[in-house]
Amino acid sequence: MTIAMDPGAAAVLAALHGAGHQAYLVGGCVRDSLAGRTPQDWDICTSARPQQVLACFGEKRCIPTGLQHGTVTVKQDGGLYEVTTFRVEGDYSDGRHPDHVDFVADVREDLARRDFTINAMAYNDAEGLIDPLGGREDLLVRRVVRAVGDPVRRFEEDGLRILRLYRFGAKEGLELDPDTARAALQERARLECVSAERIWQELYKLLSAPCPARWMPPEILGKLLPELDCAGCPDRYAESLRVVDALPPDPMTRLAALLAPVGPAAAGAALARLRCSGAQAGEVRTLVQESGLTLTGDSLRFQARRLLARLDPDTARRLLALRQAQTGQDGFAEMARTVETLLDQKACCRVHQLAVNGRDLLALGVKPGPMVGRMLASVLDQVMEEKLPNEHAALLGWLKENQTL
Repeated sequence: MTIAMDPGAAAVLAALHGAGHQAYLVGGCVRDSLAGRTPQDWDICTSARPQQVLACFGEKRCIPTGLQHGTVTVKQDGGLYEVTTFRVEGDYSDGRHPDHVDFVADVREDLARRDFTINAMAYNDAEGLIDPLGGREDLLVRRVVRAVGDPVRRFEEDGLRILRLYRFGAKEGLELDPDTARAALQERARLECVSAERIWQELYKLLSAPCPARWMPPEILGKLLPELDCAGCPDRYAESLRVVDALPPDPMTRLAALLAPVGPAAAGAALARLRCSGAQAGEVRTLVQESGLTLTGDSLRFQARRLLARLDPDTARRLLALRQAQTGQDGFAEMARTVETLLDQKACCRVHQLAVNGRDLLALGVKPGPMVGRMLASVLDQVMEEKLPNEHAALLGWLKENQTL
């Protein structure tokens, strides 16, 4: 087999080979290539020690990302490529970092310390695929995620690998190797030792998978989001998972689907613990607060304009997708189409979009103060109800007639 290499990665491999070192593509880029996807990152492992990598490419082209762990980031053709020396690792006393690493000469030793067999493959054009642990068969034939060696030890080394197990299963559509799955549940308490930032990064990727619900067991999600009370409310959790799979693969909307049943206060506590960004937390919090949105007797166009009056377009899209998935009511899908029509028409839904402003009112003799805001809000209502066009002359005429509002 051959892998169509990124030109920058090919150049880095060629330079290392030209300097007399072994070098291979490794990990995710090999897995993604075998699965028929174009990799986003191209990682390289080599027999060259970090100082030899620096010497090969020159210090101006290198970033000493983690010399003590053997990693140098090389700048090549406008891209960045992580180059790591073959290594084995000592114990993980803190459940995250190896106490020490030892550089080795054989790529097979390096592959044997990795997390899952589908990530423990290496490749170069001269030797082809290096796959001593059966990763290719696991990925393409057996269709399983399987730990390298003893799964308990792999999870003891880094509790985040438990989440990565489910994420790879969801992303690749793979089953979980039974021994690996049992070890993940057995060792799930190790997730408590993983930083919130790393948990959120992995959960974000899991929620981005096509249909992740079957890879979100209550024992694991209950550790990450105890507010869900997965064990105490299994039917509610099952319904949340149904909604997650019914939604587009957007992590913000799917996280809101999980948190909506517990209410804004519990959702806020969960978001604070996950330490997602302020923008992400704000988006999910808004979706949870708005998740009781119902269809009214007003026209869908008017309802859509009201929605855009209080929510930005992306949040409105997410909310309507959420309500459609939760309720199955086609009206929410139709309202979503109406939102897109309004946006295409640049329809006025907010005061700042009006063809008049506060200065126009002052010119009419309206005194500065709350009356200005009230009059603008009133004329916006006329536009939203399509009783007036959003045109300067028409709005100004209406305002002249209604200065005493």
